[in-house]
Amino acid sequence: MARLILLNGMPGVGKSTIARRYAAAHPGTLVCDVDVLRTFIGGWREDFVGAGARIRPAAIGLITGFLRESGDVVLPQLLARVSEVERFERAALDAGAEFVEILLATESTDAVRRFHDRDDGVDPWHSTVRALVAEGGGDASLMAYAEKLGELAEKRPATRIIASVDGDEDGTYAAVLAALGD
Repeated sequence: MARLILLNGMPGVGKSTIARRYAAAHPGTLVCDVDVLRTFIGGWREDFVGAGARIRPAAIGLITGFLRESGDVVLPQLLARVSEVERFERAALDAGAEFVEILLATESTDAVRRFHDRDDGVDPWHSTVRALVAEGGGDASLMAYAEKLGELAEKRPATRIIASVDGDEDGTYAAVLAALGD
């Protein structure tokens, strides 16, 4: 049975890195990174949030089609609202696939530091996201997201919580594999 694997967590916690690593080790797996898809929309930098809202239905269509026809999908995405998680869960179930929800967790102060430290020069949205966070309340807004993710995990008891340790990508990846039964 195909799986939609949601890698949820704070910005900079390693969602995309783990997703790409998983796909590299599991040929045929699609990494559906909504942040990458958002950059395909004209004006995405000026309307980052709106571009994300517009691209999510397309991402759901892509995910559903891929699950039905091809295999597993990994979705590295910060989803802090139950309704957003449920949209992707419904897509998986409608495609006859399993939905696996993993929260890559770290202490909120570590998450804030990792957010500020990340910028590999590859992902074009990092500078845009930094500006949005600064405009939206800075570190306090990041701390609020950390709190929302904690609340989300309480509301969704099937969520597998994996400690994301800075500098230990191998350990985090091994824990994700163990949680998936791989």
